[in-house]
Amino acid sequence: MAHQLLQTEIEKETDKILGCIHCGLCLPACPTYLQLGNENDSPRGRIYLMRSVAEGRLDASSETFNRHIDLCLGCRACETACPAGVHYGHLLEAARQTQMEVASNKSQGFHKKMLGLALRKVFPFPERLGIVFTFLKFVRSNPLTRWVLSSGLIRKISRQADFALSLLMTTRPKNNPHLTFHRGQNLIKTPASGNPNTRNVTVFTGCVMEGLFKHTNDATSRVLAVNDCSLSEVKTQVCCGALHAHAGDLETARSLARKNIDAFDEFLGSGATAQNLPTIIINAAGCGALLKDYGNLLKDDPLYADRATRFGSQVKDVTEFLIQREVRRGAEIDQTVTYDAPCHLYHAQKVQTAPQQLLSTINGLNYVQLEGMQDCCGGAGIYNLSEPEMSEAILSDKIARVKATGARILTTANPGCHMQLGAGLRMFDVDCHVAHVVELLDESYRRAGYYKSRIEITKPEKEEIQITKQTK
Repeated sequence: MAHQLLQTEIEKETDKILGCIHCGLCLPACPTYLQLGNENDSPRGRIYLMRSVAEGRLDASSETFNRHIDLCLGCRACETACPAGVHYGHLLEAARQTQMEVASNKSQGFHKKMLGLALRKVFPFPERLGIVFTFLKFVRSNPLTRWVLSSGLIRKISRQADFALSLLMTTRPKNNPHLTFHRGQNLIKTPASGNPNTRNVTVFTGCVMEGLFKHTNDATSRVLAVNDCSLSEVKTQVCCGALHAHAGDLETARSLARKNIDAFDEFLGSGATAQNLPTIIINAAGCGALLKDYGNLLKDDPLYADRATRFGSQVKDVTEFLIQREVRRGAEIDQTVTYDAPCHLYHAQKVQTAPQQLLSTINGLNYVQLEGMQDCCGGAGIYNLSEPEMSEAILSDKIARVKATGARILTTANPGCHMQLGAGLRMFDVDCHVAHVVELLDESYRRAGYYKSRIEITKPEKEEIQITKQTK
């Protein structure tokens, strides 16, 4: 029955849920409750609705259940606030899978239909995904697109379409005037082979990151190599499944998780020691949260449960990984900077200070603390398109706080947040540009002369970074 999945998931959390004293500490942490003041749009209220469905007291196809679950951003700020330790994110995924099971095609909105189609027919297939991203990159690089946006023509026709196009345009590599775009640059000097301080890493490239933010992936690799890392490349990796899990398509998420565990198996076992475990580096908060949670996702799979737990334990966000040791200093960057924490980095992964610590290693930066930097920006996957009014209300509060810092660069660590914030800065006409935290460190290294252009090199040199390919 439709309620059985929720019933099973609720039972796993029974002790913690029953331990809740309804203290309400989650309410001021919830973006939708703060906007609407409706108990049903709070974590406490939504859990009550889930229990009602699980116990058969409420129909899973009812408007009451679906509307309040749909309005949830899945930011998981409630988990940080909750003294009982309720895993709300797991419950929400189960609720959304229940929605998928009972929803007819007619009852789903346009955005849900398109998302479901993309998740099932595009994201699991790298070739199809590549075609989509090739088209999107063509659109964003087309001068006509920039002209149409700057003319205000689309905004006059559809504010939502204008915002959607702005989301795409924020991903352009040359979009930030404070950073120098450079591709394919090598290190002047990299760790010597056999150096005991060298760490064996690989970058989980992701689908959106590699498709629209490849410049950030490249910057991540360069920064890691400067900081005594030997990089390997795992060619057979696929989409992490985060979008699927968040949308309730847990079976596809599990299928993708198994493929990734198989793909990275050889790398994770290569040269592993207790002091130096091979590490999967992630620079996208949403992806990282699920990759680290593969153990929970596959806990009922006897063939993958243990491997999934090991996999998750060897995943690190690039910021938390780098600050484990002294970070190499680069040149000065004289800019005022602030930082907005992605929800799935701050609340889901509990990486709460590493990005600011990394920024503090860059000489010359004037770092200004952003009020409410841990609060959601309203992006949440395609929430900004499916729930535009709520998303804009949350975003407007965030952009007002960013403006108050006087920062010229707004750093973050997740592609969805990057796009949402970049589009918001344009919408509200704030003179500030978005960058990934690691891109600023990469820029300081470029200014320090750590890199040289690949076009200057005619033969592989011993001191250059060596990338070994792991295929399976």
